Amino acid sequence: MKTVLGIDQAKKKFDVALLRNGKYKSKVFENNPAGFSALLDWLNKNNVETFHACMEATGTYGEALARVLHEAGHSISVTNPARIKAFGQSELLRTKNDKTDAKLIARFCEKMEPTLWQPSPVEVEYLRGLGRRRDALISMRTQELNRQETSNETVNSSVQAVLECLEKEIEQISKLIKDHISKHPDLKHKHDLLNSIPGVGPATIEAILSEINAFEGFETIEQVVAYMGLSPKEHTSGTSVKGKSAICKIGNARLRKALYMPALSAIIHNPIVRALYDRMKAKSKNGMVIACACMKKLVHLIYGVIKTNKPFDPAYTLKTA
Repeated sequence: MKTVLGIDQAKKKFDVALLRNGKYKSKVFENNPAGFSALLDWLNKNNVETFHACMEATGTYGEALARVLHEAGHSISVTNPARIKAFGQSELLRTKNDKTDAKLIARFCEKMEPTLWQPSPVEVEYLRGLGRRRDALISMRTQELNRQETSNETVNSSVQAVLECLEKEIEQISKLIKDHISKHPDLKHKHDLLNSIPGVGPATIEAILSEINAFEGFETIEQVVAYMGLSPKEHTSGTSVKGKSAICKIGNARLRKALYMPALSAIIHNPIVRALYDRMKAKSKNGMVIACACMKKLVHLIYGVIKTNKPFDPAYTLKTA
């Protein structure tokens, strides 16, 4: 049997469970470079040469460790937490703590053999960090604007000062994003391709380039749609259960958010998306159903432009829409 390593990641530390020949060895390490080195030393002391490690996709907490393990020549999977949770439910687990979670992840890795993770290029990871930081600043700005509407005069001066600071930071981050893309020919080329699509703006382009690395590693548009959480979800059973269909939302939330407003803009400015909107409107489809369909159509256009390496051509696309 192969050797697997389950990793339960937290902000300051991570628990590991080494599963080999049906037996576990558990250990806790600090979530920093010193902890990463200690993990590799511990594995060497246990005569572990190669292994398949698995961790949950929990934002930025595990990215550094995943890269270290990959660079050390080990296989690593970064898996949707929902899959591991469902696996645990199938085992009827009643105990939950960091140590048992690491063992659960190890068993999941051994049984399910999840897809291997590949790190993004350094320039893409840097761009992703800038984009996520800008999103956080914009969210803080929205909170302050909401406080401004209800605050008294004394508090309002503080709100204004914070808003000015946030505006300055957002502008600075946006400039860094623009400069970073311009400095890297591949990112700049893909940016120019995406910029040719009516309705697709700078924020959407940045998200496509950084969160999904311009579709590197995706072979079909169906895989992309599923990754973004835009696949349809049906809830029916027999004759008694007839729930409404919806998008599954099990996917990259930042990409969905980055596509929603551009899809609405594309309804006005993009002839392909507009044609879809008119067809669905004529069939009296629900407004949110139409919006989701327009988001998926926009994803198809974005995917087509990148994969064909050609700018958006409405005349050509209308023939194939």
